[in-house]
Parts: sequence; structure tokens; C-alpha cells
Amino acid sequence: MYRDIISNEIITVLMVVGLAIIATAKLVAPQRFNDFIYVLGNSKYLKIYTRDQKFLDKFDALLFTNLVISASIFCYLAFRCVTQTKDISVNLLFKLFFGIGSFVLIKVLVERLVASLFELDKLIDQYLFQKISYKNYLGLLLLPINAILVYSVDPTLPVFFTIIGLLLIVNISGVITTFKTHQNTIKGNLFYFILYLCALEIAPYIVLYKVFVW
Repeated sequence: MYRDIISNEIITVLMVVGLAIIATAKLVAPQRFNDFIYVLGNSKYLKIYTRDQKFLDKFDALLFTNLVISASIFCYLAFRCVTQTKDISVNLLFKLFFGIGSFVLIKVLVERLVASLFELDKLIDQYLFQKISYKNYLGLLLLPINAILVYSVDPTLPVFFTIIGLLLIVNISGVITTFKTHQNTIKGNLFYFILYLCALEIAPYIVLYKVFVW
């Protein structure tokens, strides 16, 4: 059982780990990392690396790990703000880390399974790659945001809602880009794609919301 610590040391350590992971990703694939930095306003990264994607990709795995760490810290800071507590529960931080990581990984595996059943492997693989790329990009954005929330700005609910709104805009812009890229293929499989979205994009978050509200 982890004990509560009245300090930001564990959060600092996790942010340094996230920074080290990003630096490792840049060392592993410097050109790919440079292209990835501009993924939000340039489709070059998606066009080039979608063709070379692998089921287990070292570069994506590193950025995904940073995403989980950064998202866990952000969720924990929001939790502290809502509950008005100053203590840091290491136990809760690790639960958030494993919970967020497990949720995303299980969701991706189920999506691949369903895509295989509906024979949409190629379309869904490209869609998942682009979706994961934008989520990993959010991980990069969350790293400095978390640092500001911990060491500079006194976090309040309006601040968190503003940040969440901006992150949603980034994510939605990525989804729109993906739909535009594959609009012809999606139109040809519209029924299955809508079924896929309802079952695996909307339903899991509704279930997750119900679990927390319950």
C-alpha cells in the first residue's frame, strides 16, 4: 500500500520520465519525430508513415507511454482540484496510469478484432494509426501543460475546462482530417463504419462515464 506524500516530487519524477521518453523517441527516429511535431497542420507524417506502420512500433510505443504518464498526471491534478486536497496519493497515480493505459490498449485490440470481423482491416488500421498519432500528440502537449499547472498556475476548474476544451479541439481536428483522407473508402463502407463508431468510439466512453458516476 502506497502512503500519501505531501510533495510534488513524484509528479516531477514522472514528468522527467516523460521528457526522457520523448527524447528517446527523437533519438530512435529523428526524422520521423521532426515530421511528427507538425502532424497537426501537415498531413505529411500521416501519408508517409501510415504505409510503414507495424503492430508493435517502437516510436509509437514510446510516445504512447508518455501519453499515459502525462494523461495520468493531468487527471490526478484535476482530481486534486475537484476534491481540494493537497496530498499526493502515489497509489491513485499508479491506478490512473494502469487504468488509462489498459483502457486504451484493450480498446485498440478490440477495434482491430472487430475490423477483422467486418473485413475492414486496411481502413481501420489506417484510421487507428492516425487516431493514435493525434492522441500521442496530445501527450506532447500535456507535458508542458502539466508543468505549468504544477509549478506556475494555480489550477482551478475553469482552467481545467479550458485546457480540456483545447485538447478536444485538437483531437476533433485530427478526426476530421482522418475522415477527409479516407472519405471515399468510408462512403463505400458507410454502414459498417457507422456501426464501428457507435460500438467502439462512443459506447466505451459512455460505459466509462456510467462507471464513474455510479
